[in-house]
This record gives sequence, structure tokens and C-alpha cells, in this order.
Amino acid sequence: MIIEPLVPVDGALPGPVLTEVAALYATNRAFFELSGDFPDPARITVEQVAAALADELAHDGSQVLLARSAGRLVGLAATLDHHPDPASGDPDPWIGLLLIDATAHRAGYGRTLAALVEDRYRAAGRDGLRLAVLDDNAAGLAFWTAQGYTELRRAPDLAHGRPCTVMRKPLSDPAGPAGLTDRH
Repeated sequence: MIIEPLVPVDGALPGPVLTEVAALYATNRAFFELSGDFPDPARITVEQVAAALADELAHDGSQVLLARSAGRLVGLAATLDHHPDPASGDPDPWIGLLLIDATAHRAGYGRTLAALVEDRYRAAGRDGLRLAVLDDNAAGLAFWTAQGYTELRRAPDLAHGRPCTVMRKPLSDPAGPAGLTDRH
């Protein structure tokens, strides 16, 4: 798997990439029905995805990483170098979204992408990584727990006030879960 940052060109996201990302989002209808991020999860448009990505990239220190396998877009990770609320006192970077093509779930892409994001922050000298999972996303909670993340607290998300479980993983152990190393 190769990850590359999504980079605006002349202030806009490239059309062909947006089309690919919109198709990726569309495969995850069940997640977006749960999250409520789009008015009609059965009809997610390129324009809606462009707006969502612009929101992700609007935060200082944010990045959207595209994950490709054999040239095919299989996932993305939206990351933040620090909590968006400076008053939080939170020292850790965050994964804001990890989305894998639903037609390829259970193929290991999510685990690999999460490990690559962890490796990037570990290499940057960061001590831990945080994320928030919607409380009613049982599959997400199970996935992140299996990756070695543990619950810190329950709190509403900043954008919509939805109940979430905030989780953290220390990055001091380069082997991570199941002995994974940086050779994925």
C-alpha cells in the first residue's frame, strides 16, 4: 500500500481524484447513515465530498492521506497534528477519519493504513495518537480496540455533538498490535 497526501492544485482539489474519493465515500453508505454526515448517504455527490474534504483540510496541521493498492484507491485517512481546540491541552495528533472502500473491508487495508499513519507520527517523535469513535459504531470501536487503542473518555464530538468514545494509543512500541512493523 502506498499513501500520498491529497494536495490542492491552485486552491482546488483535482477533479479526477475527487471523483475517486466520492466513489470511495459512496461505498460506505452504512457508515454515513450512522454518522449523518451527508443528507442522503445513498446519493453522496462529488460536491458534497469536496466540501467535506475542504472542511478536513481547513484545520491547521491537517492532512488527508490517500491509500492506494495496485493503483486503486482503497482508503483515506484524515489526520490532525494537534487537537483542533487549542484550549484542550491535548498533546497528541488525531485521526479524524479512516475510511476504507467497503467492497474491500476485511482485506487488511484498514489495519495497514492505521499502522502507516501511526508510523508517520512515531517517526515525527509523537508519543501517542488519538481518535474519536461514534458510540453507536460498534464495528469501529471493535476495529480500533483490536489495533491497540484504549478508551480515555466519553465526550460529544466537536462538529455535531454526537456521543463518542475518545481513544488513544501510545506510539512508543514500534511493533504495535500483533507484532506489526513498518514493513507492511
